Amino acid sequence: MILAAPLGALLVLLCTHFPAPGADSPAATRLAPAQGPPSALSPEAAPRLIRILDPPAAAGSLGPELSRVGKNVLLSWLEPPRPGSKPQDGVYALRYSIFDGSRWAEPQTVFSGNRFFANWADFPSIAQGPGGWLLAHWAQMSGDGTDAYDVQLARAESLGSPWRQIGKAHDDETQAEHGFVSFVPDGNQIRVFWLDGRETKSESGGSEHGGGNMSLRTALAGETVRFAELLDTRVCDCCQTGAAITPEGPIVVYRDRSEKEIRDISIVRRTGKRWTEPRPVANDGWEISGCPVNGPSVDANGRRVAVAWFTAAQGRPRVQVAFSKDSGATFGAPRVVDDAGPLGRVAVVLDANGDAIVLWVASQGKQSSIQLRRFSSSGRAGEAMLVSETTAARTSGFPRLVRSGDSVVVAWVQASDPSRIRAATLATAAVP
Repeated sequence: MILAAPLGALLVLLCTHFPAPGADSPAATRLAPAQGPPSALSPEAAPRLIRILDPPAAAGSLGPELSRVGKNVLLSWLEPPRPGSKPQDGVYALRYSIFDGSRWAEPQTVFSGNRFFANWADFPSIAQGPGGWLLAHWAQMSGDGTDAYDVQLARAESLGSPWRQIGKAHDDETQAEHGFVSFVPDGNQIRVFWLDGRETKSESGGSEHGGGNMSLRTALAGETVRFAELLDTRVCDCCQTGAAITPEGPIVVYRDRSEKEIRDISIVRRTGKRWTEPRPVANDGWEISGCPVNGPSVDANGRRVAVAWFTAAQGRPRVQVAFSKDSGATFGAPRVVDDAGPLGRVAVVLDANGDAIVLWVASQGKQSSIQLRRFSSSGRAGEAMLVSETTAARTSGFPRLVRSGDSVVVAWVQASDPSRIRAATLATAAVP
């Protein structure tokens, strides 16, 4: 799948999927920074702030994702059949471990097989539903093409219980792309959002972009999957989605795509029994004829919502965050997190006070780093905090972030040979 095209001097990474992580390649070639980067407080300068607590993932693992399970944190990942091996034909196991704030539990396996679609930007996840049951998703190849895969779902009644597959998230049999999933509790079920490529299928039978548009769809998963709905008929093809729950109902954010190739961040909300029409979180005006593989992130605390995202509108790469006080119905003006040529790959959480803690991949020259920064409800912007050095390579993936109580956990891929999943934790109050 190739969609990217140049935007002036800015070259954005081609939106190309592979059965396994690709070669080193930056997400964007950066322009000269608009201003200096925020100063970064290193963990070496304040060693008590950040604790490195690496999970029990084998060498060569990829695709970490974090979620809350009760008072604990769950980390999931894809693991090769032998530590450090480079599997062929999609041979992986979806595994997870629970972090109780001090240590990681022995890893457990959800599903293993030889049809996994393993990708640097589209990774599996596990979420806890109401009552303690668990829902997992992964991408499974549905045909011989690299752009033919389904969103498979499995359910476990509790931690440690056996997993059973409950089917696909989508109700079509098209050998096309289905992925970039986000979960959110909805009643006694879990709402699933995903990007759906059924309309991109070409008349020749292959899954090729140009035949139709990628769409945004949703369904409810519980004992089975049902009530599939279409939310947006034309969206960006391979940027992550993000979802959260508010008192009014679930919300989803994603990179939209207009007829004029404006690819800004939009939000769809469920109010009562209806979904709203897509609305922009901010009117950046990023016109680009290709997918930047750089989706938004969202979190909610009551009616307060924070959305973080990457844009390169007007040829200025930057990470931004915007707040809503009315469950995402309206947003204030976006605030700049980093405009010194960041790579993006963002995540955001809200702390107990309603402050946003933003995670992103920054870049200074040839060096890249994972950083955290606080944006308070009163308008204050804190200093950036260095979590770890990283690279711009695809094999470094997307760093992930979750809050549990008064702490946050960060997980990322160290792009070594073989790759290695790392994790760290710190108190929310320690983020400047």
